[in-house]
Amino acid sequence: MKKFVTLCLALLVGPALAQQGVPQIAFNSVANYPKLPDGMNFGEVPGVAVNSKGHVFVFTRSNSANGPAYAPTAAQLLEFDQNGTFVREIGKGLYAWAFAHSVRIDREDNIWAIDKGSDMIVKFNPAGRVVWVFGRRKESADDEAKPWEHVEPPLAPIDGLFRQPTDVAWDSQGNTYISDGYINSRVAKIDKNGDWVKSWGTRGNGQGQFNLPHAIAIDRNDNVYVGDRSNRRIQVFDTEGKFLRQFTIDLPPDARARAVNGNTPTGARLAQVIGAPNSLCITPGANQVMFVGESTFPGRIFKVSLDGKVLGVIGRSGRNLGSFSGAHAIACPSENEIYAAETSNWRVQKLILKK
Repeated sequence: MKKFVTLCLALLVGPALAQQGVPQIAFNSVANYPKLPDGMNFGEVPGVAVNSKGHVFVFTRSNSANGPAYAPTAAQLLEFDQNGTFVREIGKGLYAWAFAHSVRIDREDNIWAIDKGSDMIVKFNPAGRVVWVFGRRKESADDEAKPWEHVEPPLAPIDGLFRQPTDVAWDSQGNTYISDGYINSRVAKIDKNGDWVKSWGTRGNGQGQFNLPHAIAIDRNDNVYVGDRSNRRIQVFDTEGKFLRQFTIDLPPDARARAVNGNTPTGARLAQVIGAPNSLCITPGANQVMFVGESTFPGRIFKVSLDGKVLGVIGRSGRNLGSFSGAHAIACPSENEIYAAETSNWRVQKLILKK
């Protein structure tokens, strides 16, 4: 009980010690973006990515209208050109599709889709052909083909297999890092040949532990940033998993802000969700910055220096363009152009930030 009270007090005090004087960043949200074919709509949109040609890839929880109300297949991977015009669907009817979670593009324009429902990560080449698969979905004929249970103590992780993975990133040597995820609490490292190297992390709130590693990004110096969402922090590691540092975002929301879904958090619950990193993106180039999408409420996007200083705030919770209900994924091809994928609002927003 004493430990619980101490935690609540710490969470309440945190926002009071928040960074002061952080500006709101002015921006425009491009209307009618992207251009979907007549009659097509997104479902929840958990993933968005941009390749070197400016093409935008959207991983959406669509294609589920004919499934059951509980546990339908909900995943489509769609590509749009640099003008937002629909190009194609990638992997239509793919065996790995179950419940879309994120999509990323590597430096060779390969397309990586992370499916939380099938426990799989799929690498496509730029033509849309499957090249590698990581993990394995439960076979529908097996007795254990059912959702994972959150058990205590947590299940021991298994090399090469995943339990509800969340995101993927790469270092300068071509190694792959997978955040894994809702059931496991670790980061997996795979070499440039696709061979398993190691993993690090266990469930908890200590250094190098995770409570839902939900997003991952790597800077030009090969520092690995992990959005430890339920611990409300971003942890930074080297490529061998050595803990380097961590930081949190403590900016109280506008008092007028309201949650899009459910009760608006207050008190200790609000302190638990402020700055919780839902998504991470690091800009390319020499002078890198990070964009952090906050969890569903307060639902803002932050521009952050790589040492954890908040440089600006973008938007607030809401349904209209220019507001958000949790940016589940962010793509940032430049410091002034970002793409935000939203689950509750069923859309992708293209944001042009004003200098």
